[in-house]
Formats: sequence, structure tokens, C-alpha cells
Amino acid sequence: MKQEITKVLQNWSSIIASYKKPNTTKAVIQILNSFLPFFALWVLMYFSLSWSYWLTLGLAIVNAFFLVRIFIIQHDCGHYSFFKSKKWNNIVGFFCSFFSTIPFQYWARVHSYHHGHTGQLEHRDIGDINFLTVKEFQKLKKWGRLKYRIFRNPIVLFFIVPTIYLTVSNRLPIISFQGWRKVHLSQFYNNIALALLYIGLGYLLGWKNFLLIQLPIIFFFGTIAFWFFYVQHQHEKTYMHWKENWEYLLAAMKGASYYKLPKLFNWLTGNIGFHHIHHLSHRIPNYNLQQCAKDNPILQEYATTLSFKDSLKTVFNKLWDEERERMISFKEFYRMERAGTLI
Repeated sequence: MKQEITKVLQNWSSIIASYKKPNTTKAVIQILNSFLPFFALWVLMYFSLSWSYWLTLGLAIVNAFFLVRIFIIQHDCGHYSFFKSKKWNNIVGFFCSFFSTIPFQYWARVHSYHHGHTGQLEHRDIGDINFLTVKEFQKLKKWGRLKYRIFRNPIVLFFIVPTIYLTVSNRLPIISFQGWRKVHLSQFYNNIALALLYIGLGYLLGWKNFLLIQLPIIFFFGTIAFWFFYVQHQHEKTYMHWKENWEYLLAAMKGASYYKLPKLFNWLTGNIGFHHIHHLSHRIPNYNLQQCAKDNPILQEYATTLSFKDSLKTVFNKLWDEERERMISFKEFYRMERAGTLI
């Protein structure tokens, strides 16, 4: 299969070339149909506080999806693919960061690193949800195994970890490379600006009202974002290799999934379900991904396609089995360990 993909898609760069062109009209329309509903729902949530907080929470879930859509705009701006102008990508990306709470330049640089190293086992801890291989888990003692099992528990991974990621990981310069001083300064300034914005809104609307609205939006946004990122890269038949055996094309086509969702959810999440195409080229703006897939069905033929029902099974994917080249569950691991079939 791998040789077939490499042969059939050897001209992949020419297939996607025309879709890498930003379109200002489409970009502006997406800004309007993302931010206007978000603002409208936020105001409605404010008034709903006097009616029923259950209604407020329901609206928060809906608005979290619009925040995902706003974050996809920020994401594309970080790739300099949303607009033709680098200046406008920076301006709009920075503006979006006040809604997503994710610092624009810092996250964009970390995410860019992820694109250049996705599927490389040496770099799985940067810009990715960390995991262990079967051999690595096998070597751990009881306490080490317990800690990893707790981390990979769905409640921890999709609810607690996103909260820590948004409130701590993105606030501190945890990831650093040579020459990143300006990147860390931009992160610091973003933190200060975000804090001032939150303080201002807290005083204007009342701290209780503001937090009862904003916190659940951010919480649900983090959960949705982490779920998508997990499904897109840690599906059963993903692609993971050490750098010496790593291939870019295969990392994109097999390491990133095609998350086939209903049109509404595909729209709300900025077409990020076409993740295999996005990893072929991060310069394709999200508003061109669906058309690229439609015009070139060959790209879907070799991608790992997941429906929502299929994606639910990925919560059992805990360890990367290098020998079998697939993610396995803890249950499978312990069964093989007891049987002595682990290599």
C-alpha cells in the first residue's frame, strides 16, 4: 500500500498547487459568518443567565463550535494561508487569539514544527498529544504505567488536559528553540493583553456574569479542539516512524485522517476534517480544502476515512505498536504480555 501511494501520488504537489491561492472575498465572508454568530450567541447567553443556566450551557456548546471556526481562521493566519498579505494574516490572527485565548505567534511556531515533524517518533511531544510505544510502555514499572494510564483516560485527556493546556501550557514559554526570543515576547504581550481584556469585561459585565458565560465556552472549545486533533493523528492505522524511515507523503496521507462529518459540522470546524490534505500542504486555506477534495477523489482513496461512529472507537487507542504499525488498546497490550507474544 505504501509503495502504491508513493507511486500514484508522486505528482501530489501539482495536484494541490492551484488550491494554495488565498481568496480575500472568501476570507472576509468567513470572518463575518464566524464572528457575527459568535457575538450574537454571546449576547444571548448573557440574557439567558436570567432565564436558565442550563440554556446558557447549551448555548455555550453551540458557541464553542463557532470559536473552533474562529480558531481555524487563526490557525490559517499562522500558516500565512488565509490572506495573501502577511500583514493581514498577522493582524487577524492576533485578533482571533483574544477569543481562542491561544497566543498567536507562539502557537503558530509550535504548530509549524508539528507540520514538519508529524509522524516522527523523535518529536511526538511537540505540537502533538503525547503517547508511548508498546516497547516504551513495556519497560515502565507499575507507577510509570499507572501515570500513563491516567493520562490516557478519556476524562483526563479530553477534559482536564485541554484545560491545563489553555490555562498553563500556552501561558508559559514551555517550548523553546534557538532564536525564539521574539516569539516568547509576543506570547508575553499576548498574555498581558488577554488579561487586560478579561479584567475589563469582568468589571463591565460583572465577574460572575462574565465567567459564567466565558468559561464554559472556552472549556467546550478546548474539548472539541483536542478531540479533533486526537482523532486526526491517533487513529488506529496512523503513521509513526523514526526519522530515518520517515516519509513526508505517507505521514500526510496515513498519519492524518479524513474525518468525514455531516456538512454542518464540517462547516463549523472550518473543513479541518480534510486533515490529510491540510498536511499535504498547510498553505491551502481552509475554505479551499473541501473543493480540493471534491476535485481530486484520489486523495480520499488513500486516506484513512473516519465517520463520527468510527472515531468513537479511537478512545481505546493507547499505544503505538511499531511491529504491527497500528495503535492498540491497553487490553490488547496486557493480553499479548501475558501470552508472551510481545516482541
